[in-house]
Amino acid sequence: MTGHHRKARAGAPAGFFRCEAAGLRWLRVPGGVPVVEVLDVAEDRLDLVRLDEVAPTPRAAAELGARLAVTHDAGADAFGAPPAGWTGDGWFGPLSDPLPMAAAAETSWGRFLADHRLAPVLDRLRGDLDTDDRRAADVLLDRLRAGTWDDADPPARLHGDLWSGNVLWTATGATLIDPAAHGGHRETDLAMLALFGLPHLDVVLDAYTAAHPLTPGWRQRVGLHQLYPVAVHAALFGGGYVGQTRRLLHTWARG
Repeated sequence: MTGHHRKARAGAPAGFFRCEAAGLRWLRVPGGVPVVEVLDVAEDRLDLVRLDEVAPTPRAAAELGARLAVTHDAGADAFGAPPAGWTGDGWFGPLSDPLPMAAAAETSWGRFLADHRLAPVLDRLRGDLDTDDRRAADVLLDRLRAGTWDDADPPARLHGDLWSGNVLWTATGATLIDPAAHGGHRETDLAMLALFGLPHLDVVLDAYTAAHPLTPGWRQRVGLHQLYPVAVHAALFGGGYVGQTRRLLHTWARG
């Protein structure tokens, strides 16, 4: 690791970089996945330690899986809880055009997903959804609010935007960057790792489940956990993400 890396954006939403810095610090858990170190933060920038990347290896992937379970197990106060050191809503999406990501204090994961994640982003997509799509969305939201997929797992400490581009492989192992940190369901981070493909994903998942067994049926729920990030991509970029969102809505309205 040499020098520093600066993320900057003039006119960033108020508190954007301070929220990210709080998330990075909150995710820094003893025995958890390494997290890029914050050097300084201001309203228009975030200075981080620069990371030197290397090729991923199965050994590093296994360590990532085991350590991610430790990070998640550090927990959160509620589903939707913001990171310590930050109050209020956060953001999800690219630095150039992030969408607001609501904070919440829900005891039900399904209600959290329905009311604070899916309902707002699906409202943005109303012009892209036909009558059948909107009916499916209403059915799915109602099923989530009813606790159809809730389990006994307490809120986990999530990275929140854990696609492969936010996992940097370094000589000391995988290191996390660019979080949308919050209290959520641990399966959400794992589903995000699968969304755009992570090297050695099977090794990561095997090591994770050895460290913290998951609720039976978790592999079948991957698409449910991917619906929110896919819908955000549909809202931001359109294209094939709209069709993918519509398919997931109908699948999970029936599922």
